[in-house]
This record gives sequence, structure tokens and C-alpha cells, in this order.
Amino acid sequence: MINPKITVIMGIYNCETTLEESLDSLLNQTFQDFEVIMCDDGSKDNTYEVAKRFLVNNPEKFVLLKNLQNMGLNHTLNRCLQCAKGMYIARMDGDDISLPTRFEIQLKFLKDNPNVEIVSTAMIYFDESGDWGISKPKIEPQPQDLIYGTPFAHAPCMVKREAYIAVNGYTVNRKLLRVEDYHLWTKMYSKGFRGYNIQQPLYKMRDDKNAAQRRSFKFRLNDSYVKYLIVKKLNLPFRNYFYILRPIVVGLLPQKLYIHLHKKKLAN
Repeated sequence: MINPKITVIMGIYNCETTLEESLDSLLNQTFQDFEVIMCDDGSKDNTYEVAKRFLVNNPEKFVLLKNLQNMGLNHTLNRCLQCAKGMYIARMDGDDISLPTRFEIQLKFLKDNPNVEIVSTAMIYFDESGDWGISKPKIEPQPQDLIYGTPFAHAPCMVKREAYIAVNGYTVNRKLLRVEDYHLWTKMYSKGFRGYNIQQPLYKMRDDKNAAQRRSFKFRLNDSYVKYLIVKKLNLPFRNYFYILRPIVVGLLPQKLYIHLHKKKLAN
């Protein structure tokens, strides 16, 4: 495909049981002028083989890369960006589902709003038992809002290509693992780019109710590190230093209490 309007970048890792459904959801989009750049990040299962079947059946739509070993999402997505041809860069995870009108609605919004470079959407949370919650993101996050947490869901986002170029993509740093998107928004906002959250859910995120348990204390430290950078880069008032410690404090809560609060927040 020559110069597609949208490039979808996907870091895929150990998602052989869900990847087919995810990629089918892209092929079922009402807007079809897109390419998908997939990079397998050293999977231990048959993820690469599942992706390769889609490449063989739809060579005009898919590009497949492979890391020789697990390199992390930031490195992997940068590899995808290097191959991207689209004016708009969309994300997708290999265990989620894009609803049919996602690309059509996001693209129209970015075209109609020249002062917005980032658009994400509300999400439906689901697991093996079905849908169980809907996110309620802030509509127009301002610089101050970044200190409270990542303002945009990464997986359903679509971003104008120039914003990625201006910040040189994702920063590859072990301190940013699991928070690479949070840091990306920080870099973009510090350059004057802005974003918007469509309140209509256009994406379904798989959350198996144990996801909260998998967030290690190390990644909470990474979250605190990004908050520190937010205060510095966005010149936020000194009082915001309090929020730098919040992920660490939350990480010290008893696991059962944290999981209960996490699920209650998402379900509401």
C-alpha cells in the first residue's frame, strides 16, 4: 500500500490466543485506508506464526517485524514507527478489540480539529465473562492533569505523525518500562501538542481482573519518575511534588485492598 492515511503500530508479545480476534477487528473497520506494522517482541509462543498468517493473506495491509529477543514496548514501537507511512499513527494491542467505527471517527475528529494532535477514546473493559466496565477519561486534558496520571489510554490512541516526529518517538529507557506512553504524552505536551478523549467507547480492552496484581513495585517507581519529569518539564507548581510519591504509597497498600479499589474505580 502506497502512503496509507493511517499506520497502526503494534508490539505483539505472547498473545497467540487473542491476536487473531484483534487483527480481525482491524480488518472490519469501516475506514480501510490503513496499514498495520506488527513487531513480535521475542514471543515464546506462536504469536509470530499467527501474525504471519495475516501477512500472507493480506500482504497489502500488513508488515511483520521480529526482535531477536525481548526488547520492551518502547524499542519495539520505535521499530514500527521507522516503517510507518501514514499521516496518522494509531495504536493497537494484540489482546484487545477495535470497534468498527474507531478509525473513521478518530480520523474525522483530527481532521476537523487542527489544534488537536492526540485523540483517544473511552474503553469498554472485558474478560472471559463479558463486558464489565467503561472508562470515563477527561475530555480535554490540560498540562496540570498529567500529574494525576496518564491522560490518554495508549492502545486506542491516534496521533498526528508530526507529533511523534517532534519528540523522536518513544524514549528507550528502563526507567520508562510500562509507562512509555505516559512519558510520550509528557514530551508531546511540553512541545505544545494537545489531546482529546472521545467519550464514545471505540475500543475494548481485555482486563482479566488480575492485571492489577501484575504491576510490580519497580513499575510504580517508574510511574513516580515520570511524574517528577512532568513537574519539571511542564513547570508545574511546587505543590505537585506530592503526587510524585503517590504511586509508591499506593504500591505499599495490601494487595487485596488495592485490587478492590482498582476494580471499583474501573467499574464505576
